[in-house]
Amino acid sequence: MNRLSPLSWLQVGLIGLLLAVAGGRLALAEPAMRIVSVGGSVTEIVYALGQEHRLVARDTTSSFPPEAAELPDIGYIRRLSPEGVLSVNPDLILTEEGAGPPEAIELLKQAGVPVVEVPLGFDRAAVTAKITTVADALGVAEKGELLAAEVDARIGKAQEMTDGLTGKRVMFILSLQGGRVLTAGSDTAAQGIIELAGATNAVQGMSGYKPLSDEAVLAANPDVLLVMANGGRMALSDDDILRHPAIALTPAGQKARLVRMDGMLMLGFSVRTGQAVTELSAALRDAGS
Repeated sequence: MNRLSPLSWLQVGLIGLLLAVAGGRLALAEPAMRIVSVGGSVTEIVYALGQEHRLVARDTTSSFPPEAAELPDIGYIRRLSPEGVLSVNPDLILTEEGAGPPEAIELLKQAGVPVVEVPLGFDRAAVTAKITTVADALGVAEKGELLAAEVDARIGKAQEMTDGLTGKRVMFILSLQGGRVLTAGSDTAAQGIIELAGATNAVQGMSGYKPLSDEAVLAANPDVLLVMANGGRMALSDDDILRHPAIALTPAGQKARLVRMDGMLMLGFSVRTGQAVTELSAALRDAGS
């Protein structure tokens, strides 16, 4: 009978591991039961799939559903501490793409904990991709397909109710920094939800979240201002916004047209996006009446 040397057994094991990791996924011998969820949209999906019993911690942005607050908080998604994450002894980390800092994510991978990054995106297809990615990582692909179809149908139905908003110019305001308006251009969740609601992002010609000069605010000429209801340390009162010299001269400022929405609901692009589209389109319509 042929016997493999210890070195050969090691080689066989390494080959098996490489095959398991092929395609960027780690095949676990047992389903992960100690999962850390990083990113509010990811956590919402885990709960919607009925897999919350496998969570041992979440990040600060994971504020929905309310029960998530009972889990240990391992920090803000962009400022993770490897020690904090590893302290809960996870066997899988589910994270939105872009979590960081990058060196922290790399250290977690080096520690041998599987890390699944869930792609970002700000349209209907992106929501579906998030759900199926999370479901696949949790080993509940069929549930993921059903949930993705249900959520996509809800978004589609919500979009059918957005008539009358074409051409309405909406400016999302994240904060006022040194008197300058920090707002959203293309490739942002803010623009994505504005467009899903049937309106137009008033800020054109830039990508990401950036401060605007007073001249640029006037050129944007917004009909409605959109602000997070729960801005945290960047929270702004209506007066703070409407008294801004440039904003005060825009149609939105002159008529005090300002809409507030829960930040995670509005910008999460997760299982509640259909609800967000419905609420935002209704609020924009009311603001214009």
